[in-house]
Amino acid sequence: MTNPIPEEYKGGVPYLNVHDAKAALDFYRKAFGARVSIEIPRQGDKVAHAEFRIGAAVFMLRDEYPEYHFRSPKTIGGTPVNLLVFVPDVETFAERATAAGARVIRPVEPQFHGDLQVELEDPFGHSWFFTSRVAEMDAQELKEAASAVGL
Repeated sequence: MTNPIPEEYKGGVPYLNVHDAKAALDFYRKAFGARVSIEIPRQGDKVAHAEFRIGAAVFMLRDEYPEYHFRSPKTIGGTPVNLLVFVPDVETFAERATAAGARVIRPVEPQFHGDLQVELEDPFGHSWFFTSRVAEMDAQELKEAASAVGL
């Protein structure tokens, strides 16, 4: 019997629309160490569907397809979504990503919630948070830390 929820897709899987999927996949490989597992072409030298991983996080990607309302951040003038991925060493990760062309929105800094975090924008308009946990906090400690910073 086929599993209706494949093991590799438990939870949500972000599906990114970009204006140049082949270039985006190359960038994600170089900047984020992405491992591409599937790339399905579409007419016009476009990508109909691709899948990649950054660490254990799964992402899907395709070229814009306006006829189906698949629009990229470049087309709509930004993105309302931030993608967050935990990585073992955020400082080294951020250095590699910026060397490959990611733009730093917020530099690597300790956060009130116990993480060391950087915010980057990729050349395709997507916003990424890369994070390494540096301190464990329970729910009460998290509430207190948030209150202490004015949240």
